[in-house]
Amino acid sequence: MVMKWIEDDLRLIDAQQRLRALNPIDRRVGMSVHSQTHALCLFSSNDYLGLSQHQAVRDAVSQEAQRNGQGIRGAALICGHSSAHEALESDLAHLKGTENALLMPTGYQANVGLLSALGTEETTIFSDALNHASIIDGCRLSKAKIRVYRHRDMTHLEDLLRTDTAKRRVVVTDEVFSMDGHRAPLVELAKLKESYGFILITDSAHSTGVFGTHGAGLVEAAGITEAVDFQVGTLSKSIGAQGGFVATSTSARTWLLNRARAFIFSTALPTPTVSGARAAIRVMAEESEHVESLWNRVTQLCKALRIPPSGPIVPVIVGRESDAMTLSASLWRSGFHVPAIRPPTVPDGTCRLRIALSALHQSADVDQLIAALNDNRP
Repeated sequence: MVMKWIEDDLRLIDAQQRLRALNPIDRRVGMSVHSQTHALCLFSSNDYLGLSQHQAVRDAVSQEAQRNGQGIRGAALICGHSSAHEALESDLAHLKGTENALLMPTGYQANVGLLSALGTEETTIFSDALNHASIIDGCRLSKAKIRVYRHRDMTHLEDLLRTDTAKRRVVVTDEVFSMDGHRAPLVELAKLKESYGFILITDSAHSTGVFGTHGAGLVEAAGITEAVDFQVGTLSKSIGAQGGFVATSTSARTWLLNRARAFIFSTALPTPTVSGARAAIRVMAEESEHVESLWNRVTQLCKALRIPPSGPIVPVIVGRESDAMTLSASLWRSGFHVPAIRPPTVPDGTCRLRIALSALHQSADVDQLIAALNDNRP
């Protein structure tokens, strides 16, 4: 029997027109998927380089599954850590320019595990106002004092740092913000670190593979790798797999695997997923055409929308929830999968469509989306 308070809360969510549901989509070919009714061009996936569909990745996943099924299955500290996991951590450390890396079950758990371990009662964590929910939740689960600075506002951050006396101070930011596509002011953050001596954490979820000479992300592009103490990342976006990681020093990795509860008490990633991620990283290093194709599509869309190209996340701000939902539904009927983003994910009055571009999109796909947006925008 469903508890009455659940029914009451569902009625409240529905009355606010914020009741969410899952809409299955299947049978992906390139950026084409199928709903239960018709085909859709996917403009909502974080598979920025399309590597989840690359034949080398498919082969790596298939071959590992045939050899070992899903792997040994267990927490990493018990029996789940294999030579394949160790090799992937080495690949990630090489990519990120760090001594070592620690795999986590998801990018979400990477942030939660790291921040909850760092955040003692003698710690202050300074967090950008638009940081991802996993960062916010990691801060909440810590014992630290939390001070939120205005989005990308380094003057405000410095004011907060200047007046804080905690023994341990941590600054954490997304490199690319997931709902706006903004880039963090990483060079300025590195300069502040020189003056105030805090621990610097960046989340490269939407940055890895997209920025930097070697695809290491905005930290590489900004030339501040040495200034960043922990680079949090995910395998589920440009790498096209599943899981998270923290790239850091060898001693910090050892500390994390002893202190991060999200790591200690979670089952390690399946080995087919690990093999697929390793193959994707090799493709990133060897085939530059994927990132070039992505940026061609980014430039094409942003030119049409008359906004500067910032990255593969392109928000179309609509405003009211009802207008955003109507526009999303119109695009669905026209054959485009572009969900509306609304509170609590974004603030009231800033509802939007979050367009996510991929190297697998064709120029014609983007042209057709632009035409559909022009035909259906309120």
